[in-house]
Amino acid sequence: MSTPLLEQLVEALRVLPGVGAKTAQRMALHLLERQREGGRRLSRVLAEAMDRIGNCAQCRSFSETEVCPTCRSTQRDRSLLCVVETPADQQAIETATGFRGLYFVLLGRLSPLDGLGPRELGLDLLEKRLSGGEVAELIVATNPTVEGEATAHWLAQLAQRHGVRATRLAHGVPLGGELEYLDRGTLAHAFGQRLSLHANGAP
Repeated sequence: MSTPLLEQLVEALRVLPGVGAKTAQRMALHLLERQREGGRRLSRVLAEAMDRIGNCAQCRSFSETEVCPTCRSTQRDRSLLCVVETPADQQAIETATGFRGLYFVLLGRLSPLDGLGPRELGLDLLEKRLSGGEVAELIVATNPTVEGEATAHWLAQLAQRHGVRATRLAHGVPLGGELEYLDRGTLAHAFGQRLSLHANGAP
């Protein structure tokens, strides 16, 4: 028989993507029946992560420190700046390619209907970096969706205003695809064959 606390646990688990009521119930019962210690550890780590993981002040990716290790590294090429939509996209590129530049994470893409404009994507911070003269190439690695292409167009205009070369990932990334789900070979090829990106959206 269900209890109020069990119902709360099931409802809490439903915040995870792809987890519906039945799956959440199975997870909750599994933790209570067989993994109580694992559940306690999950609770501790989850609470700590929610409290301690923030966003890097320079690239906006997830970080436990004000500036993440990638941005602090002296081994990265600071003239190359790759713009991605999410930390998952950043990780996909980092894993599949030999890219040694820096990143800027938008944490979304331009979508007025969802209330995501230039300010929400941190484009004021990006513009400040482009105006500093350190960045020579802005690699636009937004996803090839309608919103991703609109974002890429905006980024190309931003780069052009500051005299920075803008490039886009080459073919091999399917229209409507998501970077984090591409196989490593496809992503590596597209990244290595990136094309110049102009403010009018044409290559």
